[in-house]
Amino acid sequence: MSRLQGKTAVVTGGGSGIGLGAAKRFVEEGAFVYIFGRRQEALDAALAELGTSARAVRGSVTDLADLDRLYQVVKDERGGLDILFANAGTGIIAPLGEITPEHYDQTFDVNVKGLLFTVQKALPLMSSGGSIILTGSTTGVMGTPQFSIYSATKAAVRNLARSWALDLRDTGIRVNVLSPGPTRTELAMEVVGQDVLEALGATTPLGRVGDPSETGAVAAFLASSDSSFMTGGEVFVDGGLAQV
Repeated sequence: MSRLQGKTAVVTGGGSGIGLGAAKRFVEEGAFVYIFGRRQEALDAALAELGTSARAVRGSVTDLADLDRLYQVVKDERGGLDILFANAGTGIIAPLGEITPEHYDQTFDVNVKGLLFTVQKALPLMSSGGSIILTGSTTGVMGTPQFSIYSATKAAVRNLARSWALDLRDTGIRVNVLSPGPTRTELAMEVVGQDVLEALGATTPLGRVGDPSETGAVAAFLASSDSSFMTGGEVFVDGGLAQV
């Protein structure tokens, strides 16, 4: 597999879960990958798996100076950027009546504001043929109890992709959304726990929880020229959860 041979990619939230699954697949298909995340120990462990075709930069998508530093490293070392997977995200269980301003601010700061500036600051490094992938969620199109704020951020992400596809129409840069369903990640285990995750997976038509390698495979498709006639779209990797 060499669809991404010679390409340069950035994956935010790349130290674990869906981001790491995508980074692994990007490297397998020939890309050089920068993983970006807050936890140094997670980045170090990820690099041990990714090998010499990857580099880690520590920082937060909520810190604009961190994003500037990330893209300066990419510019200095690679000259430009072909693939951006804006994947960093967070979520907290909170039913209506228990939502706090801090909960709202944290979730929107990471999932919407952080994603916005992750993309906007990458644009000067990208050119025609570039691919931007945003992590959405089945929750963006479904009602989800106790998860309304997270769900609202993912609905916002979906509309950002629609609007940005129009903003980028004359650049040759594509932007699409990859929306996972129940997937076995550290964040999912922290937020809902294994039992709830397994129960949710059992409700899908495929009857199971997904693996980050499966979302990674779809991310590689969206990153490659195989998806060259796709922009402003959304691809669900959800076992059919939001489809039937």
